[in-house]
Amino acid sequence: MKHLISQLAHVEILTPRPNETLWYFKDLLGLEETERQGQSVYLRGWGEWFHHTLKVTEAPQAGMGHASWRAESAEALELVTRNIEALGLGKGWIEGDRGHGKAYQFTDPDGHPMEVFWEVERYQVPEHLRSHHRARPQKYVGRGAAVRRLDHLNLLASDTAPCSTFFIETLGVGLLSRVRCMILPILVMLSQACVGAFTMWPSGKTPGTK
Repeated sequence: MKHLISQLAHVEILTPRPNETLWYFKDLLGLEETERQGQSVYLRGWGEWFHHTLKVTEAPQAGMGHASWRAESAEALELVTRNIEALGLGKGWIEGDRGHGKAYQFTDPDGHPMEVFWEVERYQVPEHLRSHHRARPQKYVGRGAAVRRLDHLNLLASDTAPCSTFFIETLGVGLLSRVRCMILPILVMLSQACVGAFTMWPSGKTPGTK
């Protein structure tokens, strides 16, 4: 299967307590704030090149707004959207959001909201954060846990089998490992660039969850 997805680009989370949530991500984990727009705040790790990798949006209930993937190329974006449309899981195109161009919105078989795009905006580093190391987007600040980047997404699924088939066969994501047991069939998958890994747990069966 040809790789169509290069990486996990960003995740939007919804929160009814935006101030506490931003304290957690900015002061405790050390993420950098890129921009604010409306009810949303855009954040990124100090080692990330894109405009943002986490979008925090105020909402009545907590949850995931969407997960966003970057296609391998413009051609890959067109191909993956055709694959999604053929399954009837597509929701259509949007003009884009802060940090990226037009995106195709869809859901996986379990209903997780997602989007995929190609055109992306690089982070514009302010003067006081510029690094002398050309391989780094900004200098190391060392605030809180000083998280370098977002590289993992954990999803709960009512049935991991159709979801894993969708990601592998429709999005062209590679399967890293599969753990089978009587309690927890867990799947770990990742993109070609190895920076878009995510895990799927069966919902309702995970220890410590309701």
